[in-house]
Amino acid sequence: MAEITKAQASQELDKIRPQLNSWREAYYTKDAPVVEDNVYDKLYNRLLDLEKMYPELVTPDSPSQQVGDVTLPDFNKVTHDIPMLSMGDVFSEAELAEFNDRIEKNVGHVVDYNVELKIDGLSLSLIYENGILVQGSTRGNGTIGENVTENVKTIKDIPQKLSRPLTFEVRGECFMSKKEFLRLNQEREAQGQQVFANPRNAAAGSLRQLDPKITASRKLDTFMYTIVTFDDLNVTTQHEALETLQELGFNVNPTAQVTTGLDGVKDFIEHYGEVRDDLDYGIDGVVLKVNDLATQQSLGNTVKVPRWEIAYKFPPEQAESIVHDISWTIGRTGVLTPTAVMDPVSLAGTTVSRATLHNVDMIKQKDIRIGDTVLLHKAGDIIPEVSQVVLSKRPEDSQPAEIPTHCPYCGSELIHLEDEVALRCINPKCPAQVKEQLTHFASRNAMNIDGLGPKIVEQLYSKELIQDVADLYKLTADDLATLDGFKEKSINNLLTAIDNSKSNSVERLLFGLGIRHVGAKVARILAEHFGDLDSIMNASAEEILAINTMGEIIADSIATYFENSDVKKLINELKSVNVNMNFLGSSNSNETNSHFTDKIIVITGTLKSYKRSQLTELLENLGAKVTSSVTKKTDILIAGEKAGSKLTKAQQLGTQIIDEATLSDYLGNEE
Repeated sequence: MAEITKAQASQELDKIRPQLNSWREAYYTKDAPVVEDNVYDKLYNRLLDLEKMYPELVTPDSPSQQVGDVTLPDFNKVTHDIPMLSMGDVFSEAELAEFNDRIEKNVGHVVDYNVELKIDGLSLSLIYENGILVQGSTRGNGTIGENVTENVKTIKDIPQKLSRPLTFEVRGECFMSKKEFLRLNQEREAQGQQVFANPRNAAAGSLRQLDPKITASRKLDTFMYTIVTFDDLNVTTQHEALETLQELGFNVNPTAQVTTGLDGVKDFIEHYGEVRDDLDYGIDGVVLKVNDLATQQSLGNTVKVPRWEIAYKFPPEQAESIVHDISWTIGRTGVLTPTAVMDPVSLAGTTVSRATLHNVDMIKQKDIRIGDTVLLHKAGDIIPEVSQVVLSKRPEDSQPAEIPTHCPYCGSELIHLEDEVALRCINPKCPAQVKEQLTHFASRNAMNIDGLGPKIVEQLYSKELIQDVADLYKLTADDLATLDGFKEKSINNLLTAIDNSKSNSVERLLFGLGIRHVGAKVARILAEHFGDLDSIMNASAEEILAINTMGEIIADSIATYFENSDVKKLINELKSVNVNMNFLGSSNSNETNSHFTDKIIVITGTLKSYKRSQLTELLENLGAKVTSSVTKKTDILIAGEKAGSKLTKAQQLGTQIIDEATLSDYLGNEE
């Protein structure tokens, strides 16, 4: 770094500190970051360089002296008897080597490291007394966190009672899977709400809810990795600590391994840098921890970070492209969504030519314009998104993006509803909304009308053969014969699929109606509780709210929907064509016939007939709990081809092991 005077350094620090503190507040307190991690890291490292050059310029409010951020005022405070420190970061193999040299110099010999993935979530502390969970809290500023005990109790993989009556504290990471992050953001975007920038902030926003029911609906997960107090535990290394946590019933990331020196560490970093996109959870690096706990203790901590561990941060996966257009679409709830149309570029293994801009506020905040060169990344390693505009390449005649005032499909004026970030078309006859609603109604998790996709819906609507979902049940063979490519077989198949959908249990219909905030799970709970659609329609918001898992927003949305006279007319039309209005399933409490109900299951190896995510969902729908680690509590291991250490451990523990053929037999019997 070029030498600068103390006065110049002081002047620069006066600019850097408030900028970093502003970004920290957005990231930690509001769970809504405004810059990518690498942008923050670059400026933060500049701060460290300047403060290292002139230590006398370090101030108490400097980000270098802080851990996490302030706690939210609505939560009770928790004081951490042992501070929850953050970790130091390195960004290159050279810096990694410097860290290793310092360790070896201090201890006088080569050390073993326990190498772990750096999970992209938020730190969590759990305290148990006599084996019972009594407190869950966030890191906060490292000394004082937020008491989120009731929310923590809704996270399925956190044991509320241990197999041994231990009194101790454990720490780890609370995170949201990529699958759940994608589902949640799609739901929020459809409802006109602000989307989460990444899974970490989605997890933080979900855990820090005043209503535990909201936390429960978000399907959070955890990986625990630290035993803070080791009383009554015969543990001498970090790797033994992980094995003990797993035996006690905690979810532990299965990838951790012990390596001597840095060679194995580099192999670990290289491997997970390549496969990180394939994991169902976000990682942003690799953590090295001196494996021996006594050595950890002797090395100690600085005021902010432990000296015995370091995080190697992966470089950001970004690509540069030019925005040629901004397209605007209307979803089934009327929300206007902008999308950047760009030159195709390769990003994280796929070719990207479109990137979501989410809403008007994001366009304005990032000042994205047609003709801009932009940097792209994948939010949560899934959704292509614009990180920032490369201002140095902006055309001189550039103008701010033109924001529509009227719906591009029906011409109705767009409005901003209270508490929403989205622009919305509220015309119920808007063609774009109607077609999206029809497609949703026919979708797999709704009425499951096979063969009725967006292209067929488009033809039916443009030929004025359907205007709403009830019209689907009035279609004839002659109507379908007018569609492109429809012959006798395809006509009969679609008519059969439509007719079969009349016999669905009512929760499918309820979900298919597209009521705001009512997903497939909520629809199932309502159908199971009330028994039929008439009872749901006649229920007050208070009666719906009385159901254990329902919140005010959902209850008000359902009650308001069924008060609408057009909705009542639609339901009567559906009744007239004999669409089933009753719940045909059995209550969850009575569904004990499944081989997988209430079982803890681990999946390992390669399966030919099932995708891992689909099989997990299928098993969970049958009442199972799917985890990632084999422990004494594991009931079943499903072993595909090339099953490795998990199969060996299951055999050692005497866990039931089934292969893919046996799995298919069981699932066939379920069906």
